[in-house]
Amino acid sequence: MSYALTIDRLYVSYHGQDALENVSLSIQEGTMTGIIGPNGAGKSTLLKACLDLIEKDQGDIRFFEQPFKQVRKQIAYVPQRNDLDWTFPIHVLDTVLLGTYPKLGLIKRPKKEDRAYAYHCLEKVGMQDFAKRQIGELSGGQQQRVFLARALAQNAQLFCLDEPFVGIDMASEETMIRILKELRDEGKTILVVHHDLSKADDYFSHLVLLNKKLVKAGPVHDILRPEVMLQAYETQLPFLKSAGGDA
Repeated sequence: MSYALTIDRLYVSYHGQDALENVSLSIQEGTMTGIIGPNGAGKSTLLKACLDLIEKDQGDIRFFEQPFKQVRKQIAYVPQRNDLDWTFPIHVLDTVLLGTYPKLGLIKRPKKEDRAYAYHCLEKVGMQDFAKRQIGELSGGQQQRVFLARALAQNAQLFCLDEPFVGIDMASEETMIRILKELRDEGKTILVVHHDLSKADDYFSHLVLLNKKLVKAGPVHDILRPEVMLQAYETQLPFLKSAGGDA
């Protein structure tokens, strides 16, 4: 079995307060995995620590059995919308074109074929008609589709998305989840910080359940069980009977 991500004894703290404690898990290649848990559970922190976006206190992170710096070109990241400056004056197509830069290197500039590929990625997410629009003029769902197109332009093996469906319209969410499932079917690995538990079994094959510590990771129907979920949420979750099948 091959793993896209392996985390060994990860600890992260903010201002002396533990955010993640002794998290160890592996994400199998070719799966679509959701990271779930209550507010403040460390979901985004886990993703950012793995991608060297924040400092970790301790822990060994491996992507495809290698350190992050050696394979970072193979990893695409879609941040939370509120982490981005939407006033930055950049057009939609140029935003997507940024996805080609990791493969180009520091000196080379995008060629005509790179722009054509970026436009193709815009077409995949249904945003080609907005290519010359400034990114800040778009709706939340449109912005997220553009950033997914940027990730597609990177032609990565692992796609990491942090709360991609928050504050967007249903049509954009359906477009994005369809594309992510297509990527999974092509053998890519998808890792998503997710908050809507009612859709977890429709969207993901595997789940990582966090509450600062790892509660459990595995196939979706092994996680969406009341006796497992209550270890993280500490409250009643009546929807789980339908969401978790035979739970």
